[in-house]
Amino acid sequence: MAGHRMARMAEEIKRELARLLRDEMKDPRLGFASITAVEVSGDGRHAKVFFSVMGDENARDNSLAALKQATGFLRTELSKSLRVRYVPELVFLSDPSIARGTRIARLLTEMETHDDTEAPR
Repeated sequence: MAGHRMARMAEEIKRELARLLRDEMKDPRLGFASITAVEVSGDGRHAKVFFSVMGDENARDNSLAALKQATGFLRTELSKSLRVRYVPELVFLSDPSIARGTRIARLLTEMETHDDTEAPR
């Protein structure tokens, strides 16, 4: 039962943070950041927020700095929409899965191109 409640809370946090990033935050360092997942601890006091950014490592670092600086604002806004006694502490972590997927897709495309240019014997 508690696991289901934490999963529901994580989904609500993800949805609300995505809205806040899209509509409320005006920090240019944020770039094209998106929230990919949220994991809430069993007691609901801590939440790991995974995000991805279109761009290079510098763009990711800038977005992380902007998110860390806005943590207080984001928690305050979450407190207005979540119906919980304690709003979780937010920890932002980069999610490399999208970058990894893009790299794999690029490598597969390069392999196809290489195979097409090879002459049959």
